[in-house]
Amino acid sequence: MAEGKKQSTVSSGVAGLDEILRGGLPASNLYILQGDPGSGKTTAALQFLRAGVEAGERCIYVTLSQTAAELEAISLSHGWTLDGIRIEELAASEAVNGTADQTIFQTAELRLDETRKVIESAIEEYKPQRLVYDSLLEIRLITGDTPRFRRELIGFKAFLSQRKIVALLLDTQNQVWQHDGQEIEGIAHGVIRLHKSLEDYGAIRRRIEVSKMRGVAIADGYHDMAIREGAGVVVFPRIVPGSDALPVKPRLIKSGVAALDEMFGGGQESGTITLVIGQSGTGKSTMSSLYATAALQRGEGVALFLFEERLETFFRRSEGLGMDLRQFYKDGQLVIYDFSPNEISPGEFGQIVQNAVTRNKTRVVVIDSFTGYLNSLPHREKAVLDIQSLLKHLARSDVLTILIVAQHGLLGQNVGIDVDVSFLGDTVLLLRIAEHEGRLRRNITVVKKRHGPHDLDVRELIIASSGVSVVAYNPLPET
Repeated sequence: MAEGKKQSTVSSGVAGLDEILRGGLPASNLYILQGDPGSGKTTAALQFLRAGVEAGERCIYVTLSQTAAELEAISLSHGWTLDGIRIEELAASEAVNGTADQTIFQTAELRLDETRKVIESAIEEYKPQRLVYDSLLEIRLITGDTPRFRRELIGFKAFLSQRKIVALLLDTQNQVWQHDGQEIEGIAHGVIRLHKSLEDYGAIRRRIEVSKMRGVAIADGYHDMAIREGAGVVVFPRIVPGSDALPVKPRLIKSGVAALDEMFGGGQESGTITLVIGQSGTGKSTMSSLYATAALQRGEGVALFLFEERLETFFRRSEGLGMDLRQFYKDGQLVIYDFSPNEISPGEFGQIVQNAVTRNKTRVVVIDSFTGYLNSLPHREKAVLDIQSLLKHLARSDVLTILIVAQHGLLGQNVGIDVDVSFLGDTVLLLRIAEHEGRLRRNITVVKKRHGPHDLDVRELIIASSGVSVVAYNPLPET
């Protein structure tokens, strides 16, 4: 390829995958899509062909393993049609057996060259620009040995290349064949793998990996994915924060409570992450409502992600403190997501947050609680690494991010998660409850602030129906 000339690509049809591929699949090549049964191969293949139809291309689905009725059922489950896609169902081909009442895979004496002849004839007749071949497992079974299977695949690749067809070959990862999987990886221009795993609790976790793609600086590694009704396979590219962001002069973000802002040296800075840590009942969620209300009143966008508190509970608690946020929510200035346990993968969560910040020009993001988010995931140590990338992205987007972190028990002192998250925060706000003479008092302290001065004094946090206030901590008079 000439220097400076951009490689021609075609869309994979899968949301998020083209981003991983830096634009799409390099044109006129052969690709392998691998995955266990039920991992989403057929759905992704139909999306690949539908993208071709939308681009005005001729598309063909050659199937040796599924019937046309099964493909139609998959399409209908997503509200799609197969219009514009030719289905070549070889299991009912007269060309191989000479009779209409036989199928090629019900004939024990079927020869490989007869199968090849039918496939090539269909391609020559229809002259497609995109092709899906489903699946390689059947060809493996026919060939019976690896060298012959490899020669067959090389010949098929040459046949497609001469006709400039972009081909997606589906391959079921079967334990019987996994030991010789390398014979196709060397032939294909690219290999994409779909993974699924059943965790101890909750839904199946799905991931995608582009293990090979010649000539493309792919975003390698695992990326979360899901299969959604109406959307099909959706990929959530792993966040890789860029280092080329222009430096932005931080803005002071105020809470609306002057005494609290003084503790932070005048306010918190945009582009930073604040951990609000405390026991149950210390006012952690109240802090999130306080900063959200102040930002909304300044005309800024706010995104709130709830993992423990219900939406109605959030509104009623805020209203009980004189902070009415319902209208901001109705107007779209306040975006709130209410998640159920184990409902979302780290990759999808990261994409939702990014979209909320981009679409609504969000300046304050609150995750309430970060403890609930981590506890909803099967691999919390890995989730911390994922969210660290997200937090860096938010910081470079000049957003103030507030993470609510709970401590164990009503009066416990240990953080309620078994992984270290303290390094995530630029600022740490510690809330505690102290008992004196039969009265509980809420204490508030800024224990860490990386940027600029802050107050180290312990103050009292007062939460009442009239609002929130911070006052100097004075011992109660003795009686």
